[in-house]
Amino acid sequence: MLVYGRPPLVFAGMLCAIAVMWTQNPVLYTMGVVLLFVSMTFDLVDGWFAARFHPHPNLAQLADRIMDKVVYSIIFPLVAVGVMWRLHFISSDPKKTELLHAILVLLLAVTVLVRDNFAHFMRGFALRKDQEPELTEFTRLRTIVAAPVSALLYAYAFYVPEGPPSQIYRWISWLGNLPLHGLFFIEIIFLIINFGSIAGYCHKYGTLCLDELCLGNDGLRRRILAFFPNALTVMNAMMGLLAVFFAYQGRIREGYLFLIGAALFDKLDGAVARKLGLTEALPEEERSPTISLGGLLDDISDAVSFCIAPAWIFYITLAGVADPGLQRLPLGWVAGLYALLGIGRLIYFTLDKNPIPGFFKGMPTPAAALLTVAPLIICAQAANEGSDWVRFWGIFSFGLMIGTAGLMNLYPIRYLHLGRFMSRHPWFARMTLVVMGSVFTPYFGEVSLIYMALYSLSPLVTWRIDPKVAARETKTNPAGRTSTAS
Repeated sequence: MLVYGRPPLVFAGMLCAIAVMWTQNPVLYTMGVVLLFVSMTFDLVDGWFAARFHPHPNLAQLADRIMDKVVYSIIFPLVAVGVMWRLHFISSDPKKTELLHAILVLLLAVTVLVRDNFAHFMRGFALRKDQEPELTEFTRLRTIVAAPVSALLYAYAFYVPEGPPSQIYRWISWLGNLPLHGLFFIEIIFLIINFGSIAGYCHKYGTLCLDELCLGNDGLRRRILAFFPNALTVMNAMMGLLAVFFAYQGRIREGYLFLIGAALFDKLDGAVARKLGLTEALPEEERSPTISLGGLLDDISDAVSFCIAPAWIFYITLAGVADPGLQRLPLGWVAGLYALLGIGRLIYFTLDKNPIPGFFKGMPTPAAALLTVAPLIICAQAANEGSDWVRFWGIFSFGLMIGTAGLMNLYPIRYLHLGRFMSRHPWFARMTLVVMGSVFTPYFGEVSLIYMALYSLSPLVTWRIDPKVAARETKTNPAGRTSTAS
């Protein structure tokens, strides 16, 4: 009942959504959301039920995966259409940010379906090669994340205002009116999870495919594998451009979320490259130049997302504040200085012949970007509220840009690789996610500023850590395999 009951529920929800688009009936909207949440509950409970009562039928694993494919083949294209419908028929004055959100949902739907079919292909190929996959390899990504995200997007996409005076509709209408910055945050995290899942399947089963495809040609193997970290690197640059776009629209908070997404992609591309063995040179390549295409692409993406984008956001934000004291400051010169010093720090990082494993010489550019943009969120909020603190936060941001540009190029100071520290200490990653929950509060800028300020002071403590320990991706990985920085 739990496994096979989901497709009828989702299909009924699709019929309700079609009726809502035709009639804009809030009762049908409420029924559709309830059906989706019941289906989500079934998806969350069936695994627990099977583990508790041990039925273990031979068809269970296959049926569960097929039902997932059917359900998500229906629901994600449906919500992509629904967001476009809401933009056209429900929003009284649609903005470019809402259009961009609709495009992001469409890309998210395509990514989910591609990931689903790619995982099915890789598992099927492994079975044909007589490699029986373990049950733990059938990731519960969709159960944990995809089902709630799909139900949330359904409630948002087909929202009909002025519904019946019932408690259920009031709860559902709260989901239908979630702020865009919260939806962007959830969707970016879900997009990153999907890309990480694709990379995980490549790591598990890719060797079998490449052995048959490359016929022992190691150079061809590396060029094929390089596509995955390079794709993540391009996503890093796209996040930086989107951050600038949102800042230009006056949405500094959303721009900051995109910078966080860029930092996550920057962590993932290096981790994927190391997992795939792309950071270790082949024997015949040992005398080749140290600057590779992947490294050059990574530097360009970092320059866009963490050097140019923060400088542009700084200039856009403070230049738009109607305060004579701030307008007299050389905003353009400071923004240009920050971007140039950040690019210079990236060039030094690429050409450095004596890197310290697990550490950065000087503040890394992702951390510098997040540190400098955090007070701009507070400044923009103060300007919108007409607060007297606008000048203070503007001057503070001005000084912080100069100070952070200097910290990036103080090479004797060693900053810990925060991504690898999170990988070694899951409790710290979970605590960071809790801190990120402040995005739903008015104090997101203050919390982010305190968090990044503590990281800027971290060398006072972390310099004592052994580089062999700092270079590890996990607690058990040997340090020698992860000593190459990306």
